[in-house]
Amino acid sequence: MRAGSAWVAVAALGMALSVSVRATSEVPSQAPAQPPVIEGHGGPPPPGQPAAPATPQSPAPRPAGPGGPGGPGGGQGRFPAQQRPKGDPDVIQRGRGIFAGACGPCHGADARGGQLGGPNLLRSELALNDKAGELMYPVIKNGRPGTQMIASPLPDADIRAVIAFVHDLQSKIGGQGNPPPGSEVELDIVVGNAQAGQAYFAARCASCHSATGDLQGIATRAGQPKALQNLWVSGGRALARGGGAVRPIGAPRAVTTATVTLASGEKATGTLLRLDDFLVTIVQDGAQRTFRRHGDTPKVEITDPLEGHRALLTELTDADMHNVTAYLVTLK
Repeated sequence: MRAGSAWVAVAALGMALSVSVRATSEVPSQAPAQPPVIEGHGGPPPPGQPAAPATPQSPAPRPAGPGGPGGPGGGQGRFPAQQRPKGDPDVIQRGRGIFAGACGPCHGADARGGQLGGPNLLRSELALNDKAGELMYPVIKNGRPGTQMIASPLPDADIRAVIAFVHDLQSKIGGQGNPPPGSEVELDIVVGNAQAGQAYFAARCASCHSATGDLQGIATRAGQPKALQNLWVSGGRALARGGGAVRPIGAPRAVTTATVTLASGEKATGTLLRLDDFLVTIVQDGAQRTFRRHGDTPKVEITDPLEGHRALLTELTDADMHNVTAYLVTLK
């Protein structure tokens, strides 16, 4: 009995050791402790190990919106009630070209609204709820009385192609008003009437400017029409803010001058640097001169060549601005 008991005890001890060794072998190896790394500042490598080269992190892809690829309905509609079957790629491509020429000026090249006041079709309730043209077709064909939406002379097939293009755009939009994917579209701002712009120029601008004088070749010097529009609306100040235009060599820069008349009758005229209730500072013959002010003494007369442009900003309409730009674009 004693021998049997001893044998049982030895066997139990062996099983316990086996279980202990097995459990120990299954414990995952612990990585050596490393000093904490502050995000954005890196940190020292563990002792005895070389620093690992930084691996550039590619930016995470922009998540698809509810109406984009991977969204509800496979990208065909933001909500189940607005889902549609995918359109014919050839018809969509044809509709893209028709939309750009016939609809883009009002609704924008990307359908998010244009300069002539057309609504954003990517957020239009009528366009979103349209299934197969039953809502959009009558509006395009017949227009909407009392609005800028006039009847379209497009053939029925072209109207259907435009509708297919708009549906395709809506299937790709993201959340929060993001534009549909694709390259950025450069907008054409030359949408005014050049003849009306010439008449406006003659009435409001010709007293200071001349198409054959200081503005000769202004369209070529300015480059893009957008830079030209910024240039003339700002009175030339767009040059200092990187507006893209180039001042002709030797052409004077518009500066504000001041004439200070002292109590003795002495006058000093120069470029105005500072004017407040206490001091007036001018640059005269390369030197700064500062005069103390007490009420209206000394008398200060300001000459601002951009005063007309400043006053114009309070009454300039979008139509006038676009018309004048369309005229100035012709001054090559």
